[in-house]
Amino acid sequence: MEKLQTLPLLPVGGTAYIHSVSNSGVIRQRLQDLGFGAGAKVEKVGVSPLGDPSAYCIHGAVIAIRNADASLVTVRSYP
Repeated sequence: MEKLQTLPLLPVGGTAYIHSVSNSGVIRQRLQDLGFGAGAKVEKVGVSPLGDPSAYCIHGAVIAIRNADASLVTVRSYP
């Protein structure tokens, strides 16, 4: 059984596959435009000193996303 969690709960250095992006509208479309689509491999590479935003590596690019937006992304553990 796969373990699902939201993207902000991924530890720094942790890798996972995107399961789904909830919500609809502009934020969902923006996340998908940045590559956060189902099946994409994502790695959390850092957290800002105050804890928000966090940086993720996806498709070879490092992207910083606020935790409120990242919490819309559900990921499944990387084997």
